[in-house]
Amino acid sequence: MPPSFVHRITKYDPADRDERGIYTGGEDTVSDHGPVEAAYLAAIAAFAEASGVDRLEIRDPEVTGFVHFGGEPAVEGHGLDGLFPRDLTGYHDGAEVSLPVALELVRVMLRDQGAWCRLETGDVFTVHVGWDQYVYVGSDRPCADAVARTRELGLFPEPLTVSPYAAELDEREVTEAADEDFWGRLRAVLTSRQAVLLEETHVRNAARWHRLTVDNLDAVRAGLAPRALLTVWPDLAPDVGAVLSALPEDGSVEFVWEAQDGTIRHAIVDDTEYQELAALVAGARAACALPLYADESHPLFRAVLPDGDGVVRARW
Repeated sequence: MPPSFVHRITKYDPADRDERGIYTGGEDTVSDHGPVEAAYLAAIAAFAEASGVDRLEIRDPEVTGFVHFGGEPAVEGHGLDGLFPRDLTGYHDGAEVSLPVALELVRVMLRDQGAWCRLETGDVFTVHVGWDQYVYVGSDRPCADAVARTRELGLFPEPLTVSPYAAELDEREVTEAADEDFWGRLRAVLTSRQAVLLEETHVRNAARWHRLTVDNLDAVRAGLAPRALLTVWPDLAPDVGAVLSALPEDGSVEFVWEAQDGTIRHAIVDDTEYQELAALVAGARAACALPLYADESHPLFRAVLPDGDGVVRARW
């Protein structure tokens, strides 16, 4: 259940809204990277303190995909450099972070730098960052002192019934657990097919790829990120030229290939980039082209890594 007390925190004076609630004042819709941004972080810290919270859980993390919709340009590393390694280890659904790290994540989101997540402590405390510098803080307590502190900081806390970014469990598209039955099924497929391609989505819009065989299955399994979405595809095709020749005349695809050093690489390309792609994958051992849209995708099967108690908590 979401927290009972929710406030929308903004720099927008309610007096400058029209009869539809649309802001008509002069405040910019991007972060000032300065005192106003600092006020947002201080207000969230005040609500967290009032709620008795000093650690939060990362939920539903994502990074910028091949299209960036933020109000500011995306930055290298999605704004997470210094918080997490470049491979995003530690930035996954269910990861617990300290309040200072959570506030830095809020800063990244306020700046539209490329990463987004929900920050939650069960049904006790939540922080959701929306578009245009709208922040939604939920608590199981009224937090009157935090509300007053937010006003002192020059921001406007407005009570709401619920955050518009509260997660809905019925949004899940994949509910199957990557349990022992899943791994047994995968091992049986490998016995007949020799190899398959595993897409490990550990963050939305980010994935690691593995070419699985019976010999490396256990090692790959041991290194998977917690709560990852696992999608099993047919193996790469050894005739890379044929894969390149079969690319669609228009549109975009995800091209996956095995380089000469054995690493699996991928790139999203459209029909204007096929010549550059051919040069990029020269010498590749094998490759495939996968559609970008779910209704066009036909993986062998997919499942989500459960927690240690066997429960699937990630919302894919």
